[in-house]
Amino acid sequence: MNKRALPAILALILSLSTSPFLALAQEKKEVLVVVGTISVDKEEFLQLMSKERQSESPANSLTRKEFEENFESFLTYKLKVIEAESIKLDQLEEFNLEFSSVKESLIAPYLIKNSIEEGEVKKVYARLQEIVRAKHILFQFPPNPKKEDSLAVLQMALKVKAELENGADFGALALNYSDDPSAKMNKGDLGYFTGLQMVQQFEEAAYTLPVGSISDPILTDFGYHIIQVSSRQANPGEVQVSHILVRFDSENPSQEENARRRISDIYAEIQKENTIWEEIVQAYSEDPATKSAGGLLPWFAVGTMIPEFEMAGFSLTEIGEVSPPIKTAYGYHILRLEGKRGLQPYEEVEQSIRSKILRNSKTGMIESQVIAIQKSRYGFQENEVGISTVAGAVNATDIISFGTAVQEKKLGNTELFKANNSSYTVKDLVNFMQSKEATPKGNGTFFELWLDKFTEATLAKTEEVDLEKNNKDYQMLLKEYRDGILLFSLTNQEVWQKGLNDSLGQQAFFEKNSQNYQWKARVQAYLTKVNDASKLENARKYLQNKGFDTDSFAAFEADYRNNYPDAYATESGTFEYEAHPILSKVDLNKQYQELVIDGTSYVLVVGKVYPPGPRKFEEARGLIIRDYQEFLNQALTKRLKEKYPIQVNAGVKEKAFAALNQ
Repeated sequence: MNKRALPAILALILSLSTSPFLALAQEKKEVLVVVGTISVDKEEFLQLMSKERQSESPANSLTRKEFEENFESFLTYKLKVIEAESIKLDQLEEFNLEFSSVKESLIAPYLIKNSIEEGEVKKVYARLQEIVRAKHILFQFPPNPKKEDSLAVLQMALKVKAELENGADFGALALNYSDDPSAKMNKGDLGYFTGLQMVQQFEEAAYTLPVGSISDPILTDFGYHIIQVSSRQANPGEVQVSHILVRFDSENPSQEENARRRISDIYAEIQKENTIWEEIVQAYSEDPATKSAGGLLPWFAVGTMIPEFEMAGFSLTEIGEVSPPIKTAYGYHILRLEGKRGLQPYEEVEQSIRSKILRNSKTGMIESQVIAIQKSRYGFQENEVGISTVAGAVNATDIISFGTAVQEKKLGNTELFKANNSSYTVKDLVNFMQSKEATPKGNGTFFELWLDKFTEATLAKTEEVDLEKNNKDYQMLLKEYRDGILLFSLTNQEVWQKGLNDSLGQQAFFEKNSQNYQWKARVQAYLTKVNDASKLENARKYLQNKGFDTDSFAAFEADYRNNYPDAYATESGTFEYEAHPILSKVDLNKQYQELVIDGTSYVLVVGKVYPPGPRKFEEARGLIIRDYQEFLNQALTKRLKEKYPIQVNAGVKEKAFAALNQ
């Protein structure tokens, strides 16, 4: 079969890529072929063919021969899918489990959630191009705050904002008011940071504030923040440094002075000619995690190290450049620049950004947006009266008690909401609860938590059903995978497993086709490849003048495997020698011989020579199974063509050929 035919239709089906030829299939449906009583559209054939061509060389025209081979493979594919359906393979539990699993991965790119995530990933990558320096004052809530407590905190934040707008010093107010412990050291200055390094609400505010302006109070899980952006600049990327650390106790002034002197002496030592950085690190650094590795630290970006260390690292410009001593909360450091690199391309960091988004506070924001869009798209209507009735009548805190109370108070038919013109009741909610293993967690009553979870699940299912009914691309992809699984199941049942397990059928096939399983002329041989030329004499000692003697071979192998395991490579057996790269060059009349082929020495011991002749069944079993499976496959196709007559619409077929060669 031509290499561009469909030799592995399942592999074709399992392609997730979107075809650039999809537009070919977006025409009015035209029946290409009728298989039995099943009509097959030209659209489906073009879809599969387009993907096949995309995986090979779509720029080249398709010859008539290639087209006919592909068309014939397509017909065989459809015959098998129709047969699989007729014997109800699509109703087996195994099929349903596999197809359900496949659907979960197939639907992901089409979901609202995916498009929102994609937008967030691109937004984060755009923010990564810039670093922002900001100050903040944090106003925390007291433990278990009441409404009036929250209001008091907000009023304090607004009061401080007003003072800032009237010219008050930000650092002074941060020292006086901020509940951030670091404010005592940095006066509210957080240094530079970039995307995904702050909680979502803080990041949103910082990246939208003009430089110098004061934000309104920004609510996060930490409390209210007043933020002022000091500056913005292009992201310098990442650096890698090695360092020397001299520690001191910040509460002990004399210890700090000693550390300062020591680091100064070390810095002076580094300036001398012929000094070796790694030796100085090993001798003086007090960082046990890095001193044995030359002080090397991992690559870091802006916002990931303490500001003093980070600033020193990014101010180095030449590889190997050494910084003057710097002081941080950990002690005194000397840094050496080991490498610099810019931001990685979007394609290389997309998955990393996506993973980080799904682990941080943006996850809740994305979920909220998804639910809001789903509610709008599917005409979601909440029954406030019904929900209020259930909330007031049922105070249960476990599923069994909730279901019992609903039944006793006859609330099962109370409507909770509508979505896409379908009504969902308390009875539906109870069934949903019973299908789950754990109660949802969060803020709210037992009923509220379950209602939110039920609403979310119902909207997700509504979106899935809507895609299956109305999204053309998803419909086609889903059908391809479904048919691919059926094709595999039928072929596995009727061809692969049958061919593997039907020993009587294999034997009968062998006896009928024994002429295809013949040995060519063979020779018994022991072949030694000499990898180490200095050990050639050792091979001679064991093999020369010993005849085709298995005891000599065993003694040789025991010796070299113990003493020279890499000096030789050996193989023995009975080989068809005419096409063998080594044995084809051997004089079969000499029992022992040495050859040099392509610069490599070989030592050979030749045994019996066998003329051509028939193979035994056991000797050819692997080939027999392969050929028997092919025989079964051809027989299956022939039987299906007899069972399901094929009627081809020649005109539509020509249109398909023309469309594929546009």
